Amino acid sequence: MDAPWFDPVTFGAWFGAIVGGGAGALCGIWGALCGILSPRGKGRKVILGGMFMFVIIGLILSGIGLFALISGQPYGIWYPILMVGLMFSIIPGALIPVIRKNYQQAENRRIAAESIRVG
Repeated sequence: MDAPWFDPVTFGAWFGAIVGGGAGALCGIWGALCGILSPRGKGRKVILGGMFMFVIIGLILSGIGLFALISGQPYGIWYPILMVGLMFSIIPGALIPVIRKNYQQAENRRIAAESIRVG
Protein backbone atom coordinates (compact mmCIF):
# COMPACT_ATOMS: atom_id res chain seq x y z
CA MET A 1 0.00 0.00 0.00
CA ASP A 2 1.24 3.44 -0.89
CA ALA A 3 1.22 6.21 1.65
CA PRO A 4 -2.22 7.85 1.77
CA TRP A 5 -2.57 10.83 -0.53
CA PHE A 6 -4.36 12.77 2.19
CA ASP A 7 -5.63 12.23 5.71
CA PRO A 8 -8.55 9.86 4.96
CA VAL A 9 -10.93 11.19 7.62
CA THR A 10 -10.40 14.86 6.81
CA PHE A 11 -10.43 14.27 3.06
CA GLY A 12 -13.60 12.17 3.17
CA ALA A 13 -15.41 14.76 5.22
CA TRP A 14 -14.35 17.77 3.16
CA PHE A 15 -14.67 16.09 -0.23
CA GLY A 16 -18.09 14.74 0.66
CA ALA A 17 -19.27 18.08 1.99
CA ILE A 18 -17.90 20.32 -0.74
CA VAL A 19 -18.01 18.17 -3.83
CA GLY A 20 -20.91 15.94 -2.84
CA GLY A 21 -23.07 18.71 -1.43
CA GLY A 22 -22.08 21.44 -3.87
CA ALA A 23 -22.19 19.23 -6.92
CA GLY A 24 -25.45 17.68 -5.76
CA ALA A 25 -27.01 21.12 -5.47
CA LEU A 26 -25.65 22.06 -8.90
CA CYS A 27 -27.12 18.89 -10.42
CA GLY A 28 -30.46 19.67 -8.78
CA ILE A 29 -30.48 23.17 -10.23
CA TRP A 30 -29.46 21.78 -13.62
CA GLY A 31 -32.27 19.23 -13.42
CA ALA A 32 -34.76 22.00 -12.71
CA LEU A 33 -33.47 23.92 -15.73
CA CYS A 34 -33.86 20.78 -17.85
CA GLY A 35 -37.43 20.36 -16.64
CA ILE A 36 -38.28 23.97 -17.41
CA LEU A 37 -36.43 24.54 -20.68
CA SER A 38 -36.58 21.21 -22.54
CA PRO A 39 -40.39 21.00 -22.89
CA ARG A 40 -40.31 24.54 -24.29
CA GLY A 41 -37.51 23.69 -26.74
CA LYS A 42 -35.20 26.36 -25.31
CA GLY A 43 -31.48 26.14 -24.53
CA ARG A 44 -30.83 22.79 -26.17
CA LYS A 45 -27.08 23.24 -26.66
CA VAL A 46 -26.51 24.61 -23.17
CA ILE A 47 -28.59 21.97 -21.40
CA LEU A 48 -27.25 18.97 -23.32
CA GLY A 49 -23.71 20.37 -23.24
CA GLY A 50 -23.93 20.68 -19.48
CA MET A 51 -25.20 17.13 -19.17
CA PHE A 52 -22.30 15.84 -21.24
CA MET A 53 -19.90 17.85 -19.06
CA PHE A 54 -21.35 16.19 -15.95
CA VAL A 55 -20.77 12.79 -17.55
CA ILE A 56 -17.19 13.65 -18.51
CA ILE A 57 -16.39 14.96 -15.02
CA GLY A 58 -17.98 11.84 -13.57
CA LEU A 59 -15.90 9.55 -15.74
CA ILE A 60 -12.70 11.41 -14.76
CA LEU A 61 -13.57 11.18 -11.07
CA SER A 62 -14.46 7.49 -11.46
CA GLY A 63 -11.09 6.87 -13.06
CA ILE A 64 -9.30 8.65 -10.23
CA GLY A 65 -11.35 6.72 -7.66
CA LEU A 66 -10.59 3.40 -9.33
CA PHE A 67 -6.90 4.28 -9.49
CA ALA A 68 -6.97 5.11 -5.78
CA LEU A 69 -8.73 1.81 -5.03
CA ILE A 70 -6.29 -0.26 -7.10
CA SER A 71 -3.26 1.54 -5.67
CA GLY A 72 -4.37 0.63 -2.15
CA GLN A 73 -5.52 3.97 -0.81
CA PRO A 74 -7.67 3.91 2.33
CA TYR A 75 -11.46 3.72 2.10
CA GLY A 76 -11.85 7.36 3.13
CA ILE A 77 -9.94 8.46 0.02
CA TRP A 78 -11.16 6.22 -2.80
CA TYR A 79 -14.81 5.85 -1.80
CA PRO A 80 -15.95 9.50 -1.94
CA ILE A 81 -14.16 10.09 -5.24
CA LEU A 82 -15.57 6.95 -6.80
CA MET A 83 -19.09 7.53 -5.44
CA VAL A 84 -19.32 11.11 -6.74
CA GLY A 85 -17.83 10.00 -10.07
CA LEU A 86 -20.34 7.21 -10.51
CA MET A 87 -23.25 9.48 -9.56
CA PHE A 88 -22.06 12.14 -12.00
CA SER A 89 -21.66 9.71 -14.86
CA ILE A 90 -24.66 7.39 -14.40
CA ILE A 91 -27.50 9.76 -13.53
CA PRO A 92 -26.95 12.48 -16.17
CA GLY A 93 -25.92 9.81 -18.70
CA ALA A 94 -29.21 8.01 -18.20
CA LEU A 95 -31.21 11.24 -18.49
CA ILE A 96 -29.65 12.49 -21.74
CA PRO A 97 -32.00 10.38 -23.94
CA VAL A 98 -35.01 11.62 -21.96
CA ILE A 99 -34.00 15.24 -22.43
CA ARG A 100 -33.35 14.69 -26.13
CA LYS A 101 -36.84 13.20 -26.44
CA ASN A 102 -38.32 16.27 -24.72
CA TYR A 103 -36.56 18.54 -27.19
CA GLN A 104 -37.75 16.40 -30.11
CA GLN A 105 -41.34 16.57 -28.85
CA ALA A 106 -41.07 20.35 -28.50
CA GLU A 107 -39.79 20.57 -32.08
CA ASN A 108 -42.67 18.39 -33.31
CA ARG A 109 -45.19 20.63 -31.50
CA ARG A 110 -43.61 23.71 -33.08
CA ILE A 111 -43.80 22.18 -36.56
CA ALA A 112 -47.44 21.14 -36.02
CA ALA A 113 -48.35 24.62 -34.81
CA GLU A 114 -46.72 26.21 -37.87
CA SER A 115 -48.61 23.87 -40.20
CA ILE A 116 -51.90 24.81 -38.55
CA ARG A 117 -51.14 28.53 -38.91
CA VAL A 118 -50.19 28.21 -42.58
CA GLY A 119 -52.96 25.78 -43.51
